[in-house]
Amino acid sequence: MLSPEIWVEPEIDRETEEEQTWESLWRVIIHNDNITPYAFVIDILLRIFGLDNPKAELVTWTAHTTGIAYVTSLPKKEAERRVGKAHFAASLEGYPLTFTIEPE
Repeated sequence: MLSPEIWVEPEIDRETEEEQTWESLWRVIIHNDNITPYAFVIDILLRIFGLDNPKAELVTWTAHTTGIAYVTSLPKKEAERRVGKAHFAASLEGYPLTFTIEPE
């Protein structure tokens, strides 16, 4: 057993920590289409992008009425990963649902 005077500091990967802190954010944008069902879009926004139900409905309505809508901001790699998952899920159902990312 260690005596109370001995403190062992856990290793922390400072480089990774700093990269995450300073990584720039990218906007995820959803684009409207006339094929993907409204409920499917909401489900994608809930499950993949982690929006709550009122926000998912607002984003879906905004995209439906204006053509595009802001979804969320994420680090680039995470934005690309989630957009890829959303595109894959949509393609499995035969829907042309489209998301893009752009720097903030």
